[in-house]
Amino acid sequence: MHSPRDPHVRVRGAREHNLRGVDVDIPRDVLAVFTGVSGSGKSSLAFGTIYAEAQRRYFESVAPYARRLIHQVGAPKVGEISGLPPAVSLQQRRSAPTSRSSVGTITSLSNSLRMLFSRAGHYPPGAARLDSDAFSPNTVVGACPECHGLGLVHRTTEELLVPDPSLSIRDGAIAAWPGAWQGKNLRDVLDALGHDVDRPWRELPAEEREWILFTDEQPVVTVHPVRDADRIQRPYQGTYMSARRYVMKTFSDSRSPALRARAERFLTSAPCPVCGGTRLRPEALAVTFAGRTIAELAAVPLTELAGLLGGPSSETARVLTDDLTARIAPVVELGLGYLSLDRAAPTLSAGELQRLRLATQLRSGLFGVVYVLDEPSAGLHPADTAALLTVLARLKEAGNSVFVVEHHLDVVRGADWLVEVGPGAGEHGGRVLYSGPVAGLAEVAESATARYLFAAGPAPAGPPRSPAGWLTVGPVTRHNLRAVTAEFPLGVLTAVTGVSGSGKSTLIGEITAELDGVGRLVRVDQKPIGRTPRSNLATYTGLFDVVRKVFAATDRARERRYGAGRFSFNVAGGRCETCQGEGFISVELLFLPSTYAPCPDCGGARYNPETLQVPYRGRNIAEVLDLTVEHAAEFFADVPAVARSLTTLLDVGLGYLRLGQPATELSGGEAQRIKLANELQRGRRGHTLYLLDEPTTGLHPADVEVLMRQLHGLVDAGHTVVVVEHDMAVVAGADWVIDLGPGGGDRGGRIVAAGPPAEVARTGGGVTAPYLSRSLT
Repeated sequence: MHSPRDPHVRVRGAREHNLRGVDVDIPRDVLAVFTGVSGSGKSSLAFGTIYAEAQRRYFESVAPYARRLIHQVGAPKVGEISGLPPAVSLQQRRSAPTSRSSVGTITSLSNSLRMLFSRAGHYPPGAARLDSDAFSPNTVVGACPECHGLGLVHRTTEELLVPDPSLSIRDGAIAAWPGAWQGKNLRDVLDALGHDVDRPWRELPAEEREWILFTDEQPVVTVHPVRDADRIQRPYQGTYMSARRYVMKTFSDSRSPALRARAERFLTSAPCPVCGGTRLRPEALAVTFAGRTIAELAAVPLTELAGLLGGPSSETARVLTDDLTARIAPVVELGLGYLSLDRAAPTLSAGELQRLRLATQLRSGLFGVVYVLDEPSAGLHPADTAALLTVLARLKEAGNSVFVVEHHLDVVRGADWLVEVGPGAGEHGGRVLYSGPVAGLAEVAESATARYLFAAGPAPAGPPRSPAGWLTVGPVTRHNLRAVTAEFPLGVLTAVTGVSGSGKSTLIGEITAELDGVGRLVRVDQKPIGRTPRSNLATYTGLFDVVRKVFAATDRARERRYGAGRFSFNVAGGRCETCQGEGFISVELLFLPSTYAPCPDCGGARYNPETLQVPYRGRNIAEVLDLTVEHAAEFFADVPAVARSLTTLLDVGLGYLRLGQPATELSGGEAQRIKLANELQRGRRGHTLYLLDEPTTGLHPADVEVLMRQLHGLVDAGHTVVVVEHDMAVVAGADWVIDLGPGGGDRGGRIVAAGPPAEVARTGGGVTAPYLSRSLT
């Protein structure tokens, strides 16, 4: 046994995921970086083992109820961990925040600002003091009653609902109505109500058109359907619903993203006429501080907000503004000063969200804990990385241990202690190759990181390609872009650079298939390929359809009359009914986020015992889903339709993923590469423009090389690739660079340089030039 004062976290026999009985000692009170290629097992060690064990011990210390739940969730597969303090996890959560969540709510800065207005705001004469809740658009007492605190109202018009007035109602004039039987039912109800459904829409009287589209009445009428020759249709009671009512109901109530997106096409959004988009009641907007309302201050970038709060008159105001200014400081320090408190959370990148949570932790005053961070440099320009290292150092100096899973070489160089997991991905990894000071890694021959960390110079770049034409985008006036026009060369690889918040994503978001020169447009983003364990790699790429047919064609399946549907875990029949084919059950933890635990009946296999009795080449369907892409490529080498999908997944460096790996376990970078592989497996006809937003996020430099080979291959095949990128090695290898800046938010939004990498490095006026220059020399 080690003493409680042991200065190390000692892990013995870690076997989580692909870890092979790992033993490692990591000193406490240091900045320790876990690195290795994607899929090597570094996250399994840092999050799946060390953090999971700290969480389990926390559960053990609380109520028996929670202890019972932890048996369902399961403990990490590890022999022993000693010297482990309490842990705080800051992961890049993949779940989408709601539209009510904002920078202010994530950082709790909104709470401080509301308290300032409640206690020290300037009220109109005779107005009663308001509680801080009255300044929140997310409470009943604060939200504008017209828009319910959303700031927007959704409207629709006859032009949107009926795009082609030459059609009759029977021919589909009301485009907003649903298809199939539901749309036919509404047409039949109108017919029964006495409206002419065969007359062109424009010939109907104006008041009749108005009633059909916008009435709030819901009359019930007996419908006598037109009889089809082959089926009997009896009269029924039909209820009429206007087109506007149907669209609004679908938009507000439907849980189907596809139905909501369809309904949104028939709506226009405008600032609420009552609150002007401020989301608050008039009583709250009548209170000011420093001559501004709370909505006005919430819309100001944080760098400016700190300056506006100076010079308060009362002692109460001074205490509250000092607290608010102190809370803003770490957010600005992390390069996020361009954000405003009212910036909606869904518009933030995963890296921005994690850094906001990191800034909040700096003010928490905790000491003696282990912070486990997941790639905090994600989405960071090299200019902002120095500030990140300063923040991590402050967490350490406050008496904490900081364990970081990271690929960014500047962060790796700044570590006190380095743990390299590898040497490869999946079953080719899972070993600790090195644990010690950074310099010692140079002696480890197996290390994939050492080659890049101690490299003498840049990788040789290919000859520059010549543009086949030009694509003009703009002028764009959106977010912080003001009448910006950009020229993108066609037939080459273009990198769009700039600090966080400079306008990169906004600019490439304006590239649409309608622009001259685009042809076919493919946007490959980092959004999840699914939000539940039911969605996975095999289902998303379509290869699972072929695998199910292969199983259905086996002798035993034919004997039992099992069709391909029997081998789907999404429909009743072959699946385990306890977990409904998910392989997991959701465990509600009440006071903590719910989590997933393996199904107690099928143990995560997803299928019932009868289905699992059907083998193909000695493996059942669950065992095939458990194969890695690399193994599956060998197993299905003679099944062309499966082999093609698997080859493209191997080409983008995803050979370590399991076919049935749930979407909830995939990083944003992995999801993006799956989408890219899915696109690559299709037959490419004609010119295609590929847009990728930070494709190297979460990738080890060795994996970046694999990915870039694919992107350069697309360009060599005659296509155009545009990437938003912070990795200067990638930018240096591009044919053309568009650099935005010079700063973020109001200090950005301009093109400061455009041209070949060497030219931008030499003459660029933004912060990118010196870092790019370093990568080119």
